[in-house]
Amino acid sequence: MRMDDSRESQNIEDRRSSGPRFGGRRGSIGIGTIVLALVAIYFGVDPSVVLQMADGTAPVQQQQTSTQPPADDPQTRFVSKVLGETEDVWSTIFQENLNRQYVPPKMVLFRGATPTACGTGQSAMGPFYCPADSKVYIDLSFFDEMERQLNAPGDFAQAYVIAHEVGHHVQHLLGISDQVDQLRQRNPSQANALSIRMELQADCFAGLWARRADQARNILESGDIEEGLNAATAIGDDTLQKKSQGYVVPDAFTHGSSAQRVQWFKRGLDSGDLRQCDTFASKSL
Repeated sequence: MRMDDSRESQNIEDRRSSGPRFGGRRGSIGIGTIVLALVAIYFGVDPSVVLQMADGTAPVQQQQTSTQPPADDPQTRFVSKVLGETEDVWSTIFQENLNRQYVPPKMVLFRGATPTACGTGQSAMGPFYCPADSKVYIDLSFFDEMERQLNAPGDFAQAYVIAHEVGHHVQHLLGISDQVDQLRQRNPSQANALSIRMELQADCFAGLWARRADQARNILESGDIEEGLNAATAIGDDTLQKKSQGYVVPDAFTHGSSAQRVQWFKRGLDSGDLRQCDTFASKSL
């Protein structure tokens, strides 16, 4: 990716030097939780259920943590620039399509574990968005895991991860998350199906972001799109289930198959149109 002309976001909260702090009883995370996290909430919307399972506590309001200015290293600068690109693109989209101001999320960098308004965040869960505090949480070591365990290397693959989580923030701002939560409560049997549509829409938003950012600043290089498509394939429910348990259970899908994730990412990328990302109006995914 060509990021030399991209600005660094100021919405970075670096907790990596402060160490983890927790509210309530502190627990441990086991192999079962890690596998569940890999299959159920890779790039998920609301991690509170798995967080509670991991540490045995109810969701708590985020406690104060000491933070430092973001470290001046290449990886931190890269994620700061990607976040800055999402801020610029979504600010334009909100103004053009909705005539309203875009309020960007904070990105929290942490190691190991950190308190969130959704419960205790664990590195083993992968990156996630917490709607209760409008923050994206990420342990940057996850990018190494993407390359080693998921075979999804590359800077654009990393940018796709960030753009997907920011997509969940956009859903929160648009009221989509709240509407889906209400539908889940009224009809729990549709919870997985609704979750899939949420995830695929965030994939579409990630593709939309990539197109609009490239149109504005020519950030994409040869091979970048292939990296993104490879990452979308690697995190499909069928691929993750087969990797973790050796077989596929479609009824347990929560994020969509590899083919679906690729399809909706490409839909956003090809169209650059917010209206094309309405997974809830689509009869087939």
